[in-house]
Amino acid sequence: MKPPEEIKAEFTREWLRKAGIDFKTAQHLCQSGPDFAEGSAFHSQQAAEKYLKAFLVWHQIEFQKTHDIKALLRLAAKADENIPEILQDAVRLTPYGVEYRYPGDYPEVTRSDAERAFSLADRVRAEIRSRLPSHTLE
Repeated sequence: MKPPEEIKAEFTREWLRKAGIDFKTAQHLCQSGPDFAEGSAFHSQQAAEKYLKAFLVWHQIEFQKTHDIKALLRLAAKADENIPEILQDAVRLTPYGVEYRYPGDYPEVTRSDAERAFSLADRVRAEIRSRLPSHTLE
């Protein structure tokens, strides 16, 4: 039987691996032109969400199924009170993971929007990775 710390590290690595796939997908789509802006923004949101969930897993903070970045930041504050302030701009990503997934009345995602979304995801990635032990990083 594996020790609890090893199980926690493995589960954290799994979330980071999933986040990394979304991050790389967002990056690739962002560089592929304006036709892929919406997809890039969606995967940027997904990456940020999963990086935050990896942080929560590491700190053993329970969370419900959600795409709400603000809610995840509030939970992350239980382990690091500075995270919500440092990453407050990341809440702008939430609509890309919710409203934009389905047909609806919302503005078109421009290449500039996708670049901003990817930049926010990159910031979340860097902040979260800097707060996790190196043996958990993908």
